[in-house]
Amino acid sequence: MRGRPAWETPVLHADLDAFYPSVEVLKDPALAGRPVIVGGTGSRGVVMSASYEARVTGVLSAMPASRARRLCPEGIFVPPDFEAYLAYSRRVREVFDSFSPVVEPLALDEAFLDLKGAGRMWPAPAVLGEALRCAVREATGLVVSVGIAANKFLAKLGSSRTKPDGMVVVRPGEVESFLHPLPVEDLWGVGEQTAAVLARLGLRTVGDVARVPQETLERVFGALGSQLAALAAGRDDRPVVADAARKSVGAEETFERDLTQDVQILHALLHLADRVASRLRAQGNSGRTVTVKIRFGNFTTITRSKTLAHDADSATVIYGAARALLAAGLASRPTQKTIRLLGVSVSQLSDWPASVQLSLARSPRWAEADRALDRVRQRFGDAALGFGALIEPP
Repeated sequence: MRGRPAWETPVLHADLDAFYPSVEVLKDPALAGRPVIVGGTGSRGVVMSASYEARVTGVLSAMPASRARRLCPEGIFVPPDFEAYLAYSRRVREVFDSFSPVVEPLALDEAFLDLKGAGRMWPAPAVLGEALRCAVREATGLVVSVGIAANKFLAKLGSSRTKPDGMVVVRPGEVESFLHPLPVEDLWGVGEQTAAVLARLGLRTVGDVARVPQETLERVFGALGSQLAALAAGRDDRPVVADAARKSVGAEETFERDLTQDVQILHALLHLADRVASRLRAQGNSGRTVTVKIRFGNFTTITRSKTLAHDADSATVIYGAARALLAAGLASRPTQKTIRLLGVSVSQLSDWPASVQLSLARSPRWAEADRALDRVRQRFGDAALGFGALIEPP
């Protein structure tokens, strides 16, 4: 028996709706229907994500917490729980894997799926998309919006235009009617400055850009011009790539008050190193390059990196490297006396466990202690157990 012909819309983009706040609601159902804001728990922090109830008041991701509080005085601010987000993301990924062997995650809350060959098992793309949405809801309680189209650009644009809790299939014959009325800002690569230049040229919609010869766009925008021409015509040749490697794992914190004392700074650095190490182990990774990010009180930002001799997934090893990098960074800016933000990240990732050489600094007992720490936190929460230096802020 011959199979059905290949679909003309073989790319699916799945995007979980308000993922971080939705997980917080699953953890605490009393938050359902309320304006939940993840992040920004300090007056100088920033919003990481907001529920739709908070978004209608104007609260957006990356917005300063102070402004979010003015816009949404009834907002419920909660600190991010990355371990919970990762656990839910893994469960969603299991669902995605059951629909396609080629899944390209973009973040914890979104991914592309290659649907080539899916026509042999599903009668239509829309049937598969709706089945995936139902499977995610049944497995996790989360809501996912879906865009299905001939390429990544159209599929991702489709999911963004149908949120929340929707699905759209952009068929080849419908590309112009779907794409051309949209604002130029929906084209990848068009930021505020590029949009302003396009507006001065009288180009405000994607259709306006599509009607301009590619050569003209290239004269104005250089290499970006050819990209704009292709996207405005609905063309995107990039394939779905299975499991593109995660580049780094990190954590950073903007402090409610600038840090000025060494003991405060080192306390914060240890806390960040501990968070990064826990995330590495939770994801099954270790890494070799440690990077420290320092933002001073005058908003000057510097980074310093060091590649270790061996992979690391331990807070003690990461903190040791981060402390040396911090000292080097501070020495390079002797006139800067206050720190507004610190960040620690680990890159050059490989599969866990870390392939470290045994030493006094990293023995089997340290590894056992890290695993025990992880098990306690998984059962009783992140605050249940930690380093003695982190029990009481200085």
